[in-house]
Amino acid sequence: MDGLEAKLEYRFHDRALLLTALSHSSYANENKSAGISSNERLEFLGDSVLGQVVSSHLYLSYPKMPEGQMTRLRAELVCETSLHAVAKSLELGKYIRLGRGEEHTGGRTRESILADAVEALIAAMYLDGGLSVAKSFIDKYILTGLDAASTLPISDYKTALQEYVQRKSGQILAYELLSESGPDHQKSFIMQVCLNEKRIGIGRGHTKKEAEQFAAKNGLEEISK
Repeated sequence: MDGLEAKLEYRFHDRALLLTALSHSSYANENKSAGISSNERLEFLGDSVLGQVVSSHLYLSYPKMPEGQMTRLRAELVCETSLHAVAKSLELGKYIRLGRGEEHTGGRTRESILADAVEALIAAMYLDGGLSVAKSFIDKYILTGLDAASTLPISDYKTALQEYVQRKSGQILAYELLSESGPDHQKSFIMQVCLNEKRIGIGRGHTKKEAEQFAAKNGLEEISK
């Protein structure tokens, strides 16, 4: 754990919190007799802490930004893809404790497992050192995803895509659910958007609407090349 703490630039007072944050449910299930807990409860808390810090940052940093745009930006910053990128930068896959089945089926590189571990890690830092510690981590690894371009006004990606394709008559735009996974409190949806029955974008999110927005974003980028 010393190597991970060095990357985090934070040393835990209660190392057990860090170990729990890195314990996938498959590992906990195989080690029930040892009293090992999974990171699912920490993940639940971390999701809330992350949302609070990001929401506060957007509200205070962009006083003229409308609510709809703040919602879109927050969703983009805290989505599974964004958190997976954070996990990769920390090489978090090396430290996660997995059950044998998950180990053998590529769990160390699975996007959902790594993203969930980042949320659990945020909660562990919050419980161990307080909000300021968790906020420092979020500022460094997640809020750096904000740039000047991402704060430009746009109503939403679905509306922008619809307006773009309506420039030509007879265009048919449709969204379709490709997959749904995860527990009720942390669902993950993958949606695709098709133009005239041809797929132009795929998006992932914690709700179908969020996944549709990211699918529309990718679709807009694809057809406007």
